[in-house]
Amino acid sequence: MSNVVSIFKREFLGYFSTPIAYVFLAIFVFLSGIFTFYMGSFFDRGQADLQPFFQFHPWLYLFLIPALAMRLWAEERRGGTIELLLTLPVTIFQAVLGKFLAAWAFSGIALLLTFPLWITVNYLGNADNGVILASYLGSLLMAGAFLAIGACMSALTRNQVIAFVVSAVVCFGFVLSGFPLVLDFFSSWAPEFVVQAVSSFSFLSHFNAISEGVIELRDVVYFVSLIAFWLFANAVVIDVKKAD
Repeated sequence: MSNVVSIFKREFLGYFSTPIAYVFLAIFVFLSGIFTFYMGSFFDRGQADLQPFFQFHPWLYLFLIPALAMRLWAEERRGGTIELLLTLPVTIFQAVLGKFLAAWAFSGIALLLTFPLWITVNYLGNADNGVILASYLGSLLMAGAFLAIGACMSALTRNQVIAFVVSAVVCFGFVLSGFPLVLDFFSSWAPEFVVQAVSSFSFLSHFNAISEGVIELRDVVYFVSLIAFWLFANAVVIDVKKAD
């Protein structure tokens, strides 16, 4: 565990050694405000909740999280530092887990910086803080799933732009699988169990269920399992390509 912590500290502090971290955080907070108060029609709705804020998270993450994840391994491979990392007394999975947790903690900070929105809705009315807390938890889990996919895609290439594009496409597939248009397409010809299977892989279905204030075990297990699968795939890719 100490190896994971060491890599976590190295990666996490590395974010703040460049302006990239501050630009990312500023963009995230700015876009969150835009989506909540303007595109989400916060004041027109006349309700003291953060539904407009959270309903845009899957689409916000679709671009920002792959941008955060694209450098995790692509930069290591491009700079040749991956060889140095793998010669340290750490296992591949420890390196994968440490880098992932650092990126996840960084995305958690981005979420934490939106806390004034929570204060605002409580000032304007009687907000259901339980629903808001559940939505924050669901958003953090979803960010972790996006990151795990992005990290795995980053391990496949030295080019960060390619890593970003491939990550965004794969994540878009997971988001789109719960979209009514996609489900209607399958329901027109496929059996019901196929439609349910497609829907079960959707970020939207599980995140929307949590953001309604009901934290069911199946939704938490879905995100945790997805994270575990893609981290395992990440470790396999690093192991296969370490000789390249």
